[in-house]
Formats: sequence, structure tokens, C-alpha cells
Amino acid sequence: MAPILVCAAGALRAAAVSLVGILIAIHLASEGLTPAAIGLVIGCGIAGSAVATIVTGLWADQWGRRRTQVVIGVLSGAGYIAIAQVSAVLPLVAIAFVGLVNGMGRDRGPASALDQAILPSLTDDEQRTWALAWYNAAVDGGHAIGALAAAIPTLAVNLFAIDLAAAHTGTFTACGLVLIAASVPYAFLPASIETRAADLHEPRTTSVDRETRSVVGRIAMLFGMDSVGAGFLNASLIAYWFFERYGTSEAQLAGLFFGARMLNVVSHVGAAWIARRIGLLNTMVFTHLPSSLLLMLAPAAPSAAVASALFLAREALVEMDVPTRQSYVMAVVPRSARTYASGMTNVARNAGWVVGPLVAGNVMQHVALAAPLFIGGTLKIAYDLLLYRSFRHVRPPEESRRIAVPV
Repeated sequence: MAPILVCAAGALRAAAVSLVGILIAIHLASEGLTPAAIGLVIGCGIAGSAVATIVTGLWADQWGRRRTQVVIGVLSGAGYIAIAQVSAVLPLVAIAFVGLVNGMGRDRGPASALDQAILPSLTDDEQRTWALAWYNAAVDGGHAIGALAAAIPTLAVNLFAIDLAAAHTGTFTACGLVLIAASVPYAFLPASIETRAADLHEPRTTSVDRETRSVVGRIAMLFGMDSVGAGFLNASLIAYWFFERYGTSEAQLAGLFFGARMLNVVSHVGAAWIARRIGLLNTMVFTHLPSSLLLMLAPAAPSAAVASALFLAREALVEMDVPTRQSYVMAVVPRSARTYASGMTNVARNAGWVVGPLVAGNVMQHVALAAPLFIGGTLKIAYDLLLYRSFRHVRPPEESRRIAVPV
């Protein structure tokens, strides 16, 4: 029952994040912000999320994992409600940072990082990847619902003659309330998810030794590189690219991103099945590489239909590294260091996401509309190659046991 509650909370949170991720750049553009300013707002929201992820990784075990999740939910919900009430750049930047406003279109903030530490405590090594796969499937199910709901403002305008700005305000407010509601399931989780009381009084250097810090640091640096590339390819800017390049409507974007997220759902379960046969690291790398190449082909597409097909093909592969990556990190560190490892690797990703939108907005405005797709794809390919070279000999315990068993 406890894993189901975590999955339900993640799905609710993801639905709100996905919806806002598709609409926020279009909404801010309608308020008169330039692409560079839009990138600044989105980047500052991710920066706030990165700071919150650091704090979560270092102190959530001391404060209590359940309590921390509730605080994150309330703070994020307030940020989403406030973002639609303001149109000036500087206040928007402050709201985005403090309110942890996620414009990436995927739930990859402090709450998600903490979920990744909670779930392995509810299962064993053999089932860890499957638990994270089903969690990510639930999250991307939420992403799919949120993407489909992005059509609501357009439908409200067409059916009820509501002003678009008012429709966006109502939608963002509803998303904020959903985020607050998503913190409720954590109150029903068992006390066993909390770090043992004895561990809370151990020095941080005892629970997280030097070797673990070294491994986490190396992984975090590579994840940061990948997330810089992901920052160039976030949902807000991809949606904006389709909107400007092909004139794709909000309703059409909703359908496109719904399809993408449903493919993500299937890919998570597929990733766990593949990883069981070829290993976590191989699954991470050899599904991720072709996904970047597919998206880099999209700017050459002669029509929105072809570009959409390439984007959907990419989405069928790109998320396979998510449950495998999460499981791999949890597998190669001691149990007592899981919150730390999840927090630090996720904050590295969040920090990379900050850089991407800030640069991508300026590149779209001053270089070429499609330039972020090439830059992001190149960075992601480099990450895959470096990750494989650095960690191909570091195996999770369950994979080492399988190899050790005589055939």
C-alpha cells in the first residue's frame, strides 16, 4: 500500500507540472515577455528547485521525510498560484525561485528526489528497479494527463468566450491546488520510511563516507552535463518551438505531449524488463543515445507531422534511463546514504536545467529558433559516452550476484 501512495502523490504532482510546463512559455509570451525573459523566469524557477533539492538531500532525514514532502507541496502550490497573477519580469523571477516553479514539464524537483530515496526503503534489491519503474510510469501517467489538460484554456476560450489570460490564471491556480493536495498521501506513509533515530545523531561523515562522496560526485557531474542538455530541450521551449515554427495550437500541443507522456509510461516498464537482461547501465546508455539523434533530426522536418513523429519516437526512448538511473544510484551507495545520493544527483540535474533555459532563450532569439535542439542533443550524446566509459565496470549488487551464479 505504501508504494501506491508514493506513486499517487507523484502522479498528482506530475499532472500539474506537465500542464504548466506546456503553457508557461506561451502564457508569458502573451504577457509580453521576450524569449530571453521567458528563459530567465523558467531558469530561476529551476534554480529555486535546485536549492530546495540541496536542502532536502542534506536535511530531510533529520526533519522527517514525510514532513519535508508536505512543506515542499505547499510551497510549490503557492508558487504556481502566484505565477499567473503577475506580468512584470522581476516579480516573476522572484516568485519562480521561491515558489519552485517548474517549467521543465517533468517532475524532477526536491519532492521527486526524496521519493527516489523513500521507495527503495519499501522493497529489496531485486525489486528496486521495478518499484522505481512503476513509480515513474505513474509519474508519466500524470504527465500525460497534465499534457492533455493543457487544452483546457483553449477550450474555455472557444466554448465559453473566456479571456485567454483569465483561462490561464484559473488553470495555474488549479495546478497549485493539485500540488498542495499531492502532499496529503505522505501523511499516511509508515514510520519505517524515516531514517532510524540512531542514525540522525551520527556525524554526516560517518553515514556518508569519502568513497561514497567520490562516487556520488562523479555521477552527479555527469548527470549535470546531461541536464544542461535537457535544459535546452525542456517541454516549455519545445512547445514554443512547435508553436512558432509550425503554428501548432495549444490544443494540438496538448495532444502531442499527451502522446509523448503515454509513450514515456510504457518505456519505464520496458526499461525495467530490458535492464533485467542487459544491465542498468547498458539500458541507460543504449536507449538514450538514439533518442538524442531523433530530436536533432526534427528541425529538418518539412512539416509539423514529420517533426511530431520524430519527437514521439524520441519520447519512446528518452525516459528509459530514468528508472534505471535512479535504481543504479541507489544500488551503488550504502542504504544510509540514499537520501544524500538522491539529493546530490538530483540537484546536479536541477543546476544543469537552470543553465539550459537561460542560454536557450537567448539562442532562440538571437541565433536560430531550432538551435537549442542541436546543442541539447550534442550534450546528451557526450554524456552517454562519458557515463559508459566511467562506470561500465561498476555493477549493482543484484547484477554481481547474477554473474556470480554458475550457469
